[in-house]
Amino acid sequence: MKARLPFLVFLGLLALGPALLPEFYVTLLNYIGLYSIVALGLVLLTGVGGLTSFGQAAFVGLGAYATGYLTTAYTVSPWLALLIGLAVTAVVALILGFLTLRLSGHYLPLGTIAWGLSLYFLFGNLEFLGGHTGLTGIPVLELAGFKLDTGREFYYLIWAALLGAMLATQNLLDSREGRAIRALKGGGLMAESMGVNTARTKTIIFLIAALFACISGWLYAHLQRFVNPTPFGLHIGIEYLFMAVVGGAAHVWGALVGAGLITILKQWLQDILPKIFGQSGNFEVIFFGIMLILVLQRAREGIWPWLVRLVPVRQGQRTVAEAEALPRREMPVAGTVLLEVKDARKQFGGLVANNNMNLSVKAGEVMALIGPNGAGKSTMFNCISGVDPVTSGEIRFLGERVDALTSREIARRGMGRTFQHVRLLPTMSVLENVAIGAHLRGSKGVLSASLHLERAEEARLLAEAKRQLERVGLGEHLFDEAGSLPLGQQRILEIARALCSDPCLLLLDEPAAGLRYLEKQSLAELLRKLRSEGMGILLVEHDMDFVMGLADRVVVMEFGEKISEGLPEEVQKDPVVLEAYLGGVE
Repeated sequence: MKARLPFLVFLGLLALGPALLPEFYVTLLNYIGLYSIVALGLVLLTGVGGLTSFGQAAFVGLGAYATGYLTTAYTVSPWLALLIGLAVTAVVALILGFLTLRLSGHYLPLGTIAWGLSLYFLFGNLEFLGGHTGLTGIPVLELAGFKLDTGREFYYLIWAALLGAMLATQNLLDSREGRAIRALKGGGLMAESMGVNTARTKTIIFLIAALFACISGWLYAHLQRFVNPTPFGLHIGIEYLFMAVVGGAAHVWGALVGAGLITILKQWLQDILPKIFGQSGNFEVIFFGIMLILVLQRAREGIWPWLVRLVPVRQGQRTVAEAEALPRREMPVAGTVLLEVKDARKQFGGLVANNNMNLSVKAGEVMALIGPNGAGKSTMFNCISGVDPVTSGEIRFLGERVDALTSREIARRGMGRTFQHVRLLPTMSVLENVAIGAHLRGSKGVLSASLHLERAEEARLLAEAKRQLERVGLGEHLFDEAGSLPLGQQRILEIARALCSDPCLLLLDEPAAGLRYLEKQSLAELLRKLRSEGMGILLVEHDMDFVMGLADRVVVMEFGEKISEGLPEEVQKDPVVLEAYLGGVE
């Protein structure tokens, strides 16, 4: 109850606002609510998903112009105009997303600037939309027979829309789909290997952000009862992004904090600065520029996390509820060939990283892939798991050719992996990081998550993640941030995440690196147990004592080619292997 007290106080003050505040402040709060809805979409898109957009104001314009045109030219109901505006915005967002979300780096924000400018000038140059003069006579909204013809009456609709959007966004982020969204920022390769369709996920958050902006535009049009292109220009799009960043771009409540702070400061500075400088001008823009630089230097996470630290709320003991176990795939019979690599070649331009590679892994065995640094072992892993497709040759998994499949499709067939360089989401909990591995074992979508209708499935996914963490000895760290663990435990965490996908073949890239002696012993014991259960394991490792005491067979690589294969004791005595590792024998 104590954790909810600040929120309940906020709701109480919000409800009393129109009854206690002068008209000016009610109007200010209305605009804060409208701006917050757009900034909330940017929290999801930019702060959480890592996709920067400067063009959200154009989507606000789509919502405003759709209802303005339909209600004035064809006397369409404003509520029907909202649905039509959302549909139009969705189509436009899907087209623009298809064109721009393929871009990366600085090209993506440049792309959003391009279409943001295009839509802005489109609004001003279409005669049926009133040109630069705009549309007037937009009708008053009616809700349950009541006319919302003043700012005080409209206030509750704006804030109900904002709070509903915030609740839906928070629900979404606290779900299987939400973990996929959070994995986009710095973990796209890992997410694909765990079965997340990153292209689909990017499109979804781009679409949601556009729809939020459309709703804000619809509300704005009926509040003002007038629309022209001015509020939908690129400079307003930059301001929306500024609100999200200052408030806390990765936090749902950061949208409200940022919109509130910037709106109030802007109003205040527009009154104060001209008096200080003795002339009129947009001096507040200079102030905001300096403010953004300071925020990026001193509080990159924004103001909301700082506010949370000022008002610490004691949380109760966190637990993971017991839930029915997820279905398990049937393990192949011991000795069944799981993986077969035939004449695999991987070439990067003129560099041949793998050449004529042949190997196989059977159910119930540990195959070790060893070799000096730069031998091409991790490249071979990437080819097998679909991260980097082979240039030529064949890779078969469970008898099916998979060298043309994506890593996501290969993961669905029962192949799990870890990475040479640990790929975790450091600010997410250990439990949530592992639950990403179970992504393919769930099926509930974005709508179910937003409405919190997937709680039963979510409980099963988290319970499975907990079981795997306990299995690998990390049961005491469920709610710790993954980035706070030492490197050795982070590698063990990656194994738990891979096991959460319920694989029949496990690819482990240097899992013992950074582990102490007893931790290596525990890891070896875990891998022996997995082998006894019928799982096949392909292992890349530099610790020869660890490899030779565990592996059933060993393949040795040098300069991208296989130079030896056999039992561990045979490989250790092979002169070719000794030459590769030690420079020859006397």
